[in-house]
Amino acid sequence: MSVLIDADSTFIIQGITGREAVTMTRELLDYGSKVVGGVTPGRKGREVHGVPVEDTVRAFTERERIDGAIVAVPPAFATDAILEAVEAGVKLIVVVTERIPRAEVARAVEYAAQEGARIIGPNCLGLIAPGKSKMGGIGGAADATRRAFQPGVIGVMSRSGGMTTEISNALSEAGLGVSTAISIGGDAIIGSTYAELMPLFEADEQTQGIAIYSEPGGPMEAQLAEHIAEHGSRLPVVAFMAGRFMDEMPGMRFGHAGTIVEGRADTTADKIARLEAAGIAVAERIEEIPALLRERLDADGSGA
Repeated sequence: MSVLIDADSTFIIQGITGREAVTMTRELLDYGSKVVGGVTPGRKGREVHGVPVEDTVRAFTERERIDGAIVAVPPAFATDAILEAVEAGVKLIVVVTERIPRAEVARAVEYAAQEGARIIGPNCLGLIAPGKSKMGGIGGAADATRRAFQPGVIGVMSRSGGMTTEISNALSEAGLGVSTAISIGGDAIIGSTYAELMPLFEADEQTQGIAIYSEPGGPMEAQLAEHIAEHGSRLPVVAFMAGRFMDEMPGMRFGHAGTIVEGRADTTADKIARLEAAGIAVAERIEEIPALLRERLDADGSGA
């Protein structure tokens, strides 16, 4: 099993004729992902690496099953693209576009939730079920993706796209591998948080543990700690918290729009304390994550 996508998942790319989207299409096809179409208004009848292009999302959903959509359009058109996909019945939307205004993201996320759809991102690299499928630019070229993301038993969630790959590579080299890895996005408002995704990993029989990469700023770690404290978890969770130096540099940004520290609860020290209080181990270095997970897996008898 895996989370959100599998080998049979079909999806389209909105903005497929853009330069970066053309490259993404090639990488996804090379990996074996089922990209069945693309959407760029006014480009109906064209093809991108053999993938047909239509003017609208509904042109595809009216004639075949579409499990997901990747939004790779400029920021000014991103919200309309998301709303179009939701209105056409698409239930999983991965938004790779950056710099979408907060108010627009909030509107899109609210509408998607109302219609029973899930957004991953914005400002993310997408997700991958190793050996099955991937959505977005995660992993890059197919050969590099296969090396870094080997099938296994650890779910990965990360606010940083690059660190999604780094953690997954460490897990793959350690022999634990990855069940599903999700780059959730680094903006202040995103479609799916750690706490919202945890139940999906809990329900996935393949997943035996969770690795998380996080940063200062925002409430997501507190929400995750509260979720685990309230509901418990069958999965051992190990987190890496970047930016410890920021506790002494108030108001500093750390790479992503969502990492500005606005209060004590946003600091690295407070987040680490909350995570540890919820039973989540916090690694000091990325390379420590596999060993910490293996220790916990061995302790509860589910060692991989």
